[in-house]
This record gives sequence, structure tokens and C-alpha cells, in this order.
Amino acid sequence: MRQEDDHRGAWADRGRRIAAARHAPVVAGALPALLAVAESLVRAASTPPAGSTEGPLYVAVFVLLGLATTLPVALLWWQPAAAALVVSTTVVLSLVAFQTLTVAGVGTQLLTGYRLGRSGPQLPAVLVSTPFPVLALAGPAGGEVRVHILLLASLAPAAAMAGIARRARSEALEISAARRMIADTLVEHTARGERARIARELHDVVAHHISMVAVQAETARLATPGLPAAGAERLSAIGDTARAALSEMRGLLGVLREDATTDPASRQPQPGLRLRELNALLDESRETSGTGTRLILSGRPATLAPGLELAAYRILQEALTNARRHAPGAAVDVELHYAHDALRLLIRDNGPGPPTAAAAGGHGLSGMRERAAAVGGELRTGPAAGGGFLIEALLPGKDETAS
Repeated sequence: MRQEDDHRGAWADRGRRIAAARHAPVVAGALPALLAVAESLVRAASTPPAGSTEGPLYVAVFVLLGLATTLPVALLWWQPAAAALVVSTTVVLSLVAFQTLTVAGVGTQLLTGYRLGRSGPQLPAVLVSTPFPVLALAGPAGGEVRVHILLLASLAPAAAMAGIARRARSEALEISAARRMIADTLVEHTARGERARIARELHDVVAHHISMVAVQAETARLATPGLPAAGAERLSAIGDTARAALSEMRGLLGVLREDATTDPASRQPQPGLRLRELNALLDESRETSGTGTRLILSGRPATLAPGLELAAYRILQEALTNARRHAPGAAVDVELHYAHDALRLLIRDNGPGPPTAAAAGGHGLSGMRERAAAVGGELRTGPAAGGGFLIEALLPGKDETAS
């Protein structure tokens, strides 16, 4: 079955290439016309008219009828409806008025009807084939003409319907292919969004805690008086292992982020900007770094959209991790300013200033920018006034409790 489908497909491709050839219309019109002229000459020679003076006119009529019923097929490539109408009209005229029709004319009628049904309007395709069943019912002269009429009465509508059916099948296949493409695109887009979300969560949550392990191990090694050498080595090994895990995780995040597009912030009920959660996050930062971390609130605190609060929380979490990593021992001020339709978040440390280019090229700052952009905000970074490093996020949002 597979070989038969491949064989039919190869023939179909070959036929399309032939039809698309530059001289295909000329050949399509000339070949049946030559056959019709040859057949007309043979018939004129075999059935001469009664009067000798009518001989040339008789032959000319036969030849012109043969040409009129075949040459319009060359128009199929540009005007299938016009070609089918001209052919059908001349075929009916040849049958009714002159009681003759060539075999090439029969083939041209079937071809134009099929082509019109395949690529033109459906109603004209049906209409150009209706005269032949009417002629068959009318019962004109017998003989060869009667055979041609019966042949066209049965095959012309069938050819038109075959063209219409083929067109409907092609359109159905195109629609099915488009649906499959859309479904594949949606699946791919969903997968990329999920990879981006997983990458952000790994970086913001897991990397955050691993970074604290490294900082706490180093702090314990340096701050514990009289620590035995073996204990110091183990704490140093813990810090080295945590830093190696962070390095491996950055590689994993690079793989997850590859080809991943920005995904809107998750709408799950995750951490937000409730005072309890903010204090817990800052207490954790104080315990880890051993330095002061101050929270400053201005404006009227409001309950914002869950996605906006999650984005602000993750930006703050990553900014604190960034301060511990690049400015160890520096004090940090966290300021949340609530406006009527926006939230301004500032994280300022009094460390050595902006990180180096290599350090700034990690996923931390880009992840914060992605989170801000995902909720329609923006994030700026740079040196703080009076020294240190400043991260400023401006997030649009309105009080959800307002009516």
C-alpha cells in the first residue's frame, strides 16, 4: 500500500511539473487541435457532399468545428471558466447544427469540465455539463452522433464532479495540515514557556538556597573562633561544593533557556508582598550575610495582582542574592513605594558598585528584567548615589481591592 501511494505521488508530481512547464498551454491546445483537424479531414474525404462545388466549404466547416472544440483548451491555465464555456458551446453547436463531433472534441469537453471543477467556480462546472443530458433526453439523430451525445451525457457531469471532489479533498488536506501545524506550534510554544518558567524557578529558588549554603559555610569558617583545622577544611569543602553546584546549575539553566521564549509570570498563589513574607525574606538575608538589611515602605500598601506580587518578590529575592554574591558584607536597603497605579521597587547596597562585565553577564539580571517585562514593567540597574549598586524596578499595577 505504501509503495502504491509513493507511485501515485510520483506520477502526480510528474504531472504537476509538466503542467507547470513554460510551453504546456501551447502544447495542450495544439495537440488536440491537430488530432481534430486530422479526424475532420478523414471524415470529409470519406463522406463527400453531393455537389462538387460544396466540397471545399464542407471540408472547411469540418476543420473549423474541430479547431473550435479543441483550441480553447489552451486558456485553461488562465481562464478555466471561459475555456469550458467556449468548448461546451461549440461542442453543442457541432452536435446539434452539423451532426458531427471529433473524438478530440469529446476529450476536450471532459478535460475542461474537470479542470473547471478542480480550480474554478463549482456552479459553472456543473452548468457546462448539463446540455448533454438534455440532448440525450431529446433524442436527436442516431448513429455516431448519438453515441457521442450519450457518452458526454454520462461522462461530462462525472468529470465536473470529479474535479469538484478533487478540489474539496485538496482543501481538506490543506486545512488538516494547517491544523497540525498550529497544534505543533502551540505544543512547541507551551514547551518553551514551561522551560523558561522552570529555569526561572530553579534560578530564583534553588540557586538562592545553594548560594546561602556557600555563604553560610564561608561565614562559619571565618567567624568561629578556635575552629579545628579539620572542621575548617570541611566547611571550606561545603562552600566549594555549593559553588560547584551553582556552576553546574548555570550550565543547566543555559540549556533550559536555549530557544525558550519569555513566558508570562505564573498566576499560582506563590509568595507575594505581604509584610510577613517580606520580613521572612529579609531575615533570611540578614542571617546569611551577617549584615544589615532594612525595609522601607512608602505610600499606601495595597493588595496587587498575584502575578505582579510574585514578580516583585522574585526580583527582590534575586537582588538580595546578587548583593550577597557581588558585595559580601554590604548593607542593603529595600524600598517599596506604592503609587496609585504603579509599584516602585528599589534595592540599594553600599558595596563596591556595579558588578564586573563577566559577573553581570549571568542569568540573574536578565531573569529580573524578564520578570519585570512579563508584567509590563521595566528594570534598571546602575551605580547608586553615594556609592554602591542600585536595582530599580517599576511595575504597573492597581489595587485589586479597589472597586
